[in-house]
Amino acid sequence: MRLASWSWGGRPHAGVVSADGREVTPLALSNASRGVLEIVERLAQGEGLPREAGPRLPIDAVTLRAPLPRPRRNLFCIGRNYRAHAAELATTVFRESLPDKDAWPIVFTKFPETVVGPYDTVRLPSPSITTQIDYESELAVVIGRGGRDIARARAMDHVCGYTVVNDVSARDIQVRHQQWELGKGFDTFCPMGPCLVTADEVDGRDVRIRGWVTPRGGTPELRQDGRTRDMIFDIPTLIETCSRGITLLPGDIIATGTPSGVGMGFSPPKWLGPGDVFRVEIDGIGFIENRFEPG
Repeated sequence: MRLASWSWGGRPHAGVVSADGREVTPLALSNASRGVLEIVERLAQGEGLPREAGPRLPIDAVTLRAPLPRPRRNLFCIGRNYRAHAAELATTVFRESLPDKDAWPIVFTKFPETVVGPYDTVRLPSPSITTQIDYESELAVVIGRGGRDIARARAMDHVCGYTVVNDVSARDIQVRHQQWELGKGFDTFCPMGPCLVTADEVDGRDVRIRGWVTPRGGTPELRQDGRTRDMIFDIPTLIETCSRGITLLPGDIIATGTPSGVGMGFSPPKWLGPGDVFRVEIDGIGFIENRFEPG
């Protein structure tokens, strides 16, 4: 099942995407501005979908929003979770403390205000603030049934589904402050979508992730191409880690890390600039595509 959030007629809606991806059907929700969160909560409680609340619409007639346009709290995010990505950073300022098979996952957060829709514009901060804007193509896990101290062996039982995110990053801010929240936390720095695909339709433990940069006036260039099976820490391990002493809630989001090919990994680095477009595509889920413009 594919769940989506959209605006139409000046109002927010959320509901189900048809199997062929061409239509959306709104559902009766108490607060559609929260996107699919209420649906995720109902599914976590073993309830059925709410009743239909209007006619089917062509998906091209609506404006897709992020499935969870304003998460209830910060996103959990995982750093350096692919060996090739860790290796490409080994000669950069992030070369210290690269993870190995015996290490713990690197966990940081992104603020709810970073989230924007799958085709929205990402606002570039002033060059006086940052000049090193990077992209990170990622699979995001959306928690269904919540819990604390979730065992790895049962972790997949807590997954509602998956969506696509771009963990946009200001590398100079990351370096300046040593902790990552500010460099990852600018408004609009987490495009998300185009929908949430439930775990019965796609297995996030082995899907292909690709990312393309289209420079202003240029042609698309494939920068990232990896599979989630190559993660250092797999999805069950990430859920177990993030739930240690912390209660995960329905709708919580875990961004699982990015494959190699980020801009910082090139010599010289290839930063994003005004007019550039970045596209992330994950097999079985779909794609997001966002233009970067001064904000």
